[in-house]
Amino acid sequence: MRALIQRVSEAAVHVDGSLIGRTDAGLLILVCAMEGDTEAKADTLAAKISKLRIFKDEAAKMNRSLLDTGGGALVVSQFTLAADTSRGNRPGFSTAAKPAEGERLYNYFADAMRGLGITTDQGQFGADMKVSLVNDGPVTIWLDM
Repeated sequence: MRALIQRVSEAAVHVDGSLIGRTDAGLLILVCAMEGDTEAKADTLAAKISKLRIFKDEAAKMNRSLLDTGGGALVVSQFTLAADTSRGNRPGFSTAAKPAEGERLYNYFADAMRGLGITTDQGQFGADMKVSLVNDGPVTIWLDM
């Protein structure tokens, strides 16, 4: 699985003008299931993200995790993270999981985050979403499991 995480002060996702998910301080997690991904990879990714020490401690050092801070997560599906731009000018997405499997693993990943005790909202798989955020830092990290 592939993810782009952003430490945020707040983030929200809207579909057709309606708010469907949000978080206050925590993480916006853009996630893409890749061809051949499994539930085990989703579990590994969720565990890694929950423990990444990217939040400031009392000395202003990045030394605390999402679990340490009690922050929330907004998980948004984004198959374009699978973009292959090695040939030509039009990205290819053939390495992304097929839509049904991508949606299943996306929901499984969000549930895995909840299972770790993290308050987790979601976007809507396959929808035209409008995502807004206030990136804190900015801190943006790419993860590939």
